Amino acid sequence: MSKTTHPRTYEHAEPLFAHWALTDPRSPEHSALRAQIIEVCLPLAEHIARKYAGRGEIFDDLLQTARLGMVMAVDRYDVTTGSPFLGFAVPTIMGEVRRHFRDHIWPLHVPRREKELQGKVRAATEELSRRLQRSPTAQELATELDVPVTDIARTLVAANAFQTRSLDTPARDNDGDPGMTVAETFGAEDPHYRLTEDTITVAPLVAQLSSEEQQLLIWRFYDTLTQGEIAERLGVSQMSVSRKLTRLLGDLRTQAADQPVPAA
Repeated sequence: MSKTTHPRTYEHAEPLFAHWALTDPRSPEHSALRAQIIEVCLPLAEHIARKYAGRGEIFDDLLQTARLGMVMAVDRYDVTTGSPFLGFAVPTIMGEVRRHFRDHIWPLHVPRREKELQGKVRAATEELSRRLQRSPTAQELATELDVPVTDIARTLVAANAFQTRSLDTPARDNDGDPGMTVAETFGAEDPHYRLTEDTITVAPLVAQLSSEEQQLLIWRFYDTLTQGEIAERLGVSQMSVSRKLTRLLGDLRTQAADQPVPAA
C-alpha cells in the first residue's frame, strides 16, 4: 500500500497506525511505516515545543526533547483502544518537555520531599496517561501512589518553580524576535484566581474539613470542573453546588480572619 493512501497529518494518523499494526514487525514495510508516522507527527512536536519557548531554554533543545517524546508516543500508542492518537501523544510529549525543565532548571527553593515525590508523580502520570488515554487527575495520582492528595498538589505546584523571569523581560515571538514585555502579554485577571488564592491561604483549615468538603474544593479548584459538572457527579442541582461552595469559602475566610497573627 502506498504512503499516499493514508492521511498525512497528525490529526488523522489512526489509519497509518492501523496499517502499521497489521504488518510483520520484522518486515521492511513495518520499519517504513514507523518512519512515515514519525515524519507525519513531527509538526506536532514542534508545535508543543514552541509553547514552551522563551522560558530560559534553547529552542533547539526543547524541540529535540519534544521529538523524543513524540517518538515515545508513537511507539507506545495502541490503536486498538479506539482512542485518538492526539489524546495520547500530547500529554506524553508535554510530559517529556516538562521533565526537561524540571531536570535542568530549579532557580526557586523546592523542598527535597517535593523533588523526590515529583519523580514518582512523573512516572505515575505517564503510566496513568497510557492506561486512561488522558491526563490523570490529582486524586487519581494520589490513589496510584498511595499518598494524600495534598502532597500531590504541593508537588505539582513545586514543578512550576523551575524558571523565573522579570516582568520587564521582552517576550519573543515564534521567530525569536523580541516583542512586548512579559507583563504586557498578561490578560485581564480571572475572577477565579481570587477564589483559588483564598483556598491556598487557608490550607491548614482545609485539612480539617470533611472528606466530602475537601473533594468539592478539589473538583472545583484543582480539577477545574464547572459547577454543572460537579452537580452531575453529585446528583444535585448546579444551584445547590453554588450554595455549598459559597458557604464553604465564606466559612474558611471567616476562620482565617479569626486566626491569631504570628509574632514577627
